[in-house]
Amino acid sequence: MSGSPVGVPDAVHAAALCAGAAAGLVVAGRAQGLRRARVLFGRGTGQSPLREGWQRGWLRFGGWIGDRREWLCLPVALVLAVLGESVLPLIAAVAAVPVVRRWLKRRELSRERERRADGVVDLCGAVVGELRAGQEPGQALLVAAYGTGALGAAGAGVSAAARFGGDVPRALGQAACEPGLEGLAGVAACWRVAADGGAGLAAGLDRLEGALRAERRRREELRAQLAGAWSTVTVLALLPVLGLGLGAALGADPLGVLLHRSAGLVCLVMGASFEAAGLFWATRIVRRGEGA
Repeated sequence: MSGSPVGVPDAVHAAALCAGAAAGLVVAGRAQGLRRARVLFGRGTGQSPLREGWQRGWLRFGGWIGDRREWLCLPVALVLAVLGESVLPLIAAVAAVPVVRRWLKRRELSRERERRADGVVDLCGAVVGELRAGQEPGQALLVAAYGTGALGAAGAGVSAAARFGGDVPRALGQAACEPGLEGLAGVAACWRVAADGGAGLAAGLDRLEGALRAERRRREELRAQLAGAWSTVTVLALLPVLGLGLGAALGADPLGVLLHRSAGLVCLVMGASFEAAGLFWATRIVRRGEGA
């Protein structure tokens, strides 16, 4: 079977149709690529996977650094070792890691103790509000403890006693043995008096909250007064570092003298000993003032 030859107009129409289809595919592919790029880089409605992954990785890295901040001594010591061409800074940094870890742990425990003490104050206020709203004492304690989160892990026994009708004052007294929760002993005393003598629990907790707030205010005022003393201790601790920097700026090469000469090593050991003794003594004086 023989077919008729295709004319020029038909070929032109076919070519135009193919070109239009190709252009449409290109435009559609480009639009799809743009949509993918917008989603990928966060320009669409959703959050960017790259940005979300970056934020997650950064938070994980920050949490890892926060849990191991004492190991930051090693990079600083490495820089000093490279500048001074000696391994002594690295040895000193390795020896300083447990000391810094202990200091950071003590500082974190102090902050946690203060947060718990503030939580006890908020707990008293919340219980007073619930009692004046008409709640039963046990239910008021449960709602306040759940709302403020002041008791933390130590509140399991208190919550169980309040929920199942147990000995709430005893549970509060046991929780008061935790650091920072000493104010719960006053809550237990108010609860016991209200249960035995019929006195108003809300009024007693209200007075206890006022006393705890006054104590916290005195503690903050004392911390503000001792801020100057802590600044002096910090300046004294940084003076040797400033001296080394000044010597390096003048071209005296203090690291080379301290790390590579016998007289320099003797001066380094004696200076570090005096520095540690001075910081210990100054810190003890300031902390004794805080304790008083």
